[in-house]
Amino acid sequence: MKIERFEDIEAWQLSRELTLKVYALTKKATFSRDFGLKGQIQDAAGSSMHNIAEGFDAETNAEFIRFLRYAKRSCTEVQSQLYVALDQQYITNTEFQEVYDHAARTRAAIRGFIRYLIDYENNKRS
Repeated sequence: MKIERFEDIEAWQLSRELTLKVYALTKKATFSRDFGLKGQIQDAAGSSMHNIAEGFDAETNAEFIRFLRYAKRSCTEVQSQLYVALDQQYITNTEFQEVYDHAARTRAAIRGFIRYLIDYENNKRS
């Protein structure tokens, strides 16, 4: 499949789903009142999808890869913040695991896309 728009990128699609899941969690009564954590985890999830979209318009693959690495780190940030939500009993173990695993899948897809772009650049030079 040819990628013509950032919406075509599987990693962006997974990031969007991650963002939806995070927003659903933060609507829970106790979680929604913790404005600091709520804002941080929402920002981190959104940052993942936004960095992929922003990087898509980069002038070079190297610059795109830089944005993809930011997106990948944002997934890790979501995972860390999920522990805080769990420890504060804002979410259940099941909710934690579902979103944590989705963040891991998203991070893996981003990592795979980075490898693809690096390999593409290396093959262009050969």
